[in-house]
Amino acid sequence: MKISMLAKSAAVALAFGLIASTPAHAVDLQGSGASFPALMIEACKAPFANSGSGHTYTYASSSSGTGQKNSDNKIGDFWMSDDPYTAATKRSTLIHVPLVAAPIAVLHNLPSRNTLSLSASTIAGIFAGTITKWNDPAIVKDNNREFNKIVYKTKNGVLVKDSKGDPIVARSIPTKTRYTLPNKPIKVVYRSDSSGTSANFTNYLNKSAPTVWTKKNNKVFKDSFPGDINSPANLGRIVSAQSSTGVAQTAGKTPYSITYAEVNYATANRLKIANVINPAGNSVAPESVGVGAFLASATQDANGFLSYDYATKEKGAYPLGIVSYLLADTAYPDKAKADAVKAYANFVLSPACAQVKGEDLGFSVIEGELLKKAQSQIAKIG
Repeated sequence: MKISMLAKSAAVALAFGLIASTPAHAVDLQGSGASFPALMIEACKAPFANSGSGHTYTYASSSSGTGQKNSDNKIGDFWMSDDPYTAATKRSTLIHVPLVAAPIAVLHNLPSRNTLSLSASTIAGIFAGTITKWNDPAIVKDNNREFNKIVYKTKNGVLVKDSKGDPIVARSIPTKTRYTLPNKPIKVVYRSDSSGTSANFTNYLNKSAPTVWTKKNNKVFKDSFPGDINSPANLGRIVSAQSSTGVAQTAGKTPYSITYAEVNYATANRLKIANVINPAGNSVAPESVGVGAFLASATQDANGFLSYDYATKEKGAYPLGIVSYLLADTAYPDKAKADAVKAYANFVLSPACAQVKGEDLGFSVIEGELLKKAQSQIAKIG
């Protein structure tokens, strides 16, 4: 017997505790912070309002730094950050909830329709300025090779894992790549504002290619840059723009450029998306399954912070997957507001948001042990 979509939606909502009578005090939540999860948060706004909780929300997208500052000043009710907030100004009652997962994509403006593949050391070299032309031997090597394309087992769009929590490989497809690259200078576009995306991107570069990207990660890209970003050699080669929108628009107008941003900025700006060569030697696209395989190797501490394993040998892992955190309080003065923030967080994690809305926008579903840990953090909100 077929189950109606309405019945399925009701079952999903019930499982996540989303169906409830309208509360005595419906709350219009105000959120702010990271731009990285903004498209998914906005897409889930109307479904949340219609979910039966009685609550609504608005979200002001800016940057992780703004979200963190607003949390300090208690401007609004919840905040989003792409990197853990550990400043001395952080109050003890503020907790982190891994809420939205997605890949950071390497976007480029090459004319060819071929899929570009780049290893960590090559990406680091391009952004550091040691690789300055598209036909550099390192890029040529990355794109003229053999590797295995990994296909994971999924059920209803969700990764199937074994008893250890590892994704199950359905099949491995031998693949050859051949790409003739142009003899053109590379134009690098980076984010100038304080950004969790930049913090995660530079962390990947430093942890995955430490001999090339020699400085620690930073929310401000230029402060992590391994050299003098304003040197004569970098004039015209590397330019900046504010926000993911800004770098994507700049790269879209600049032939032979490269930048980093969310996947969904590619189409609107006529940019192409590069695959990343992972430590297992496989070229992986920034898709939900690959991000899920990468995040499965992450560890989480008592504060909710994730530590990513950039050296994981998981065959199909996309090593530039990240989580955007909800910053919420364990001591809201208004219980109705605390309950509304809990309802918001549970809804964003639910299939009704993460799968139905998020996956179409390039986001990944938080599931398994990571989902359980996120839900345990939500339970602390009060």
